[in-house]
Amino acid sequence: MDIEQQVVEVAYALDTFYFLMAGALVMWMAAGFTMLEAGMVRTKSVAEILTKNISLYSIASVMYMLIGYNIMYSDGLTSLIPGLGFFITGDNAVSEVLGSGGDIYYSDRADFFFQVVFVATAMSIVSGAVAERMKLWAFLAFAVVLTGVIYPIQGFWSWGGGMLDQIGYLDYAGSGIVHFTGAVAALAGVLLLGARKGKYGKDGQINAIPGSSMPLATLGVLILWLGWFGFNGGSELKVSDVESANAVAAVFTNTNLAAAGGVIAALITTRLMFGKADLTMALNGAVAGLVSITAEPLMPSPLLATFIGAVGGVIVVFSIVALDKVKIDDPVGAISAHGTAGIWGVLAVLLSNPDATFVAQIAGLAAIFVFVFLASLLVWFILKMAMGIRLGEEEEEIGADVTECGLEAYPEFTNK
Repeated sequence: MDIEQQVVEVAYALDTFYFLMAGALVMWMAAGFTMLEAGMVRTKSVAEILTKNISLYSIASVMYMLIGYNIMYSDGLTSLIPGLGFFITGDNAVSEVLGSGGDIYYSDRADFFFQVVFVATAMSIVSGAVAERMKLWAFLAFAVVLTGVIYPIQGFWSWGGGMLDQIGYLDYAGSGIVHFTGAVAALAGVLLLGARKGKYGKDGQINAIPGSSMPLATLGVLILWLGWFGFNGGSELKVSDVESANAVAAVFTNTNLAAAGGVIAALITTRLMFGKADLTMALNGAVAGLVSITAEPLMPSPLLATFIGAVGGVIVVFSIVALDKVKIDDPVGAISAHGTAGIWGVLAVLLSNPDATFVAQIAGLAAIFVFVFLASLLVWFILKMAMGIRLGEEEEEIGADVTECGLEAYPEFTNK
């Protein structure tokens, strides 16, 4: 084997390893979502939240392997309608890699692994929004459909080379494709599900329902922050040449600064609005900042990345307050942090990427919203008719831990 072939093999191995490690970081975001949600719900619902999160990740992995990946990256019947497959293909042979002239630079199964942790992220967003009053098995049934069909179809339109890609919709790591999708699916479920008992009173009264553990919620956000370096950095797809390595460094830097900007802006906003620093808003500010930069973490300058994250941090505070005013109950603020901030993130691409157009970005958001909302609403409605999606009033009062899981996360603090 000559030196040129050895260089190709080493580059292939390095990029594949980088892709896998980035995927592992994103997989660790499952722990972040789990801890954030566990901290933001009451003690009587924590075990059920833990069950949902480890189960949804497992369902996403299997469904994306069986059908989702092959829908999302199929040849497509048209630019609107994807093709259909059932199993991931084998990996690249050495001869294929060496003969590709550098076009094949990572393992197909590394790509599958990286993509599957993204679809699990979208489903994790739903988990927090419907917490404390949704039946466990109805949620898991929805997870099968979202991860196997709904997410892959809209993903095909953009990352799979479908109609949104063809009109120039740009979304580097998924502010719209992943985060907005999860938030829209959650919104459809919340609208059918209704608010937690006691959350809203007469005459527009909004009753705060404190979470069980702010340390856990804070830990969850810090884990998400760490995982996001894989989420955005891995989306560069390679690291084996100078240009790509510099791009990865820029993405890491901008991702970190956007999160920091989101926290600071959310803290200042809550201080001005409420007279106090609100930790839960600061946590959502971090997530909103991260979501905001995800659609384009490479092109902005560090200062612009900080600004993009800061705007997300302000937006998420106003969005959470606005949703409460219209009685849309979201215990963790997921619809705002991933949905409202996701919209801003997709539009913020226009600030730094000269190839982006307003029409294409708006068209992408509109297509994702209409399809995901209607498809999710239909699935939620079918589940509501077939098995019910909401816990009974007495079950909700006792708590999902006992009624759905038969155990308590904190038995010494029952119903606290």
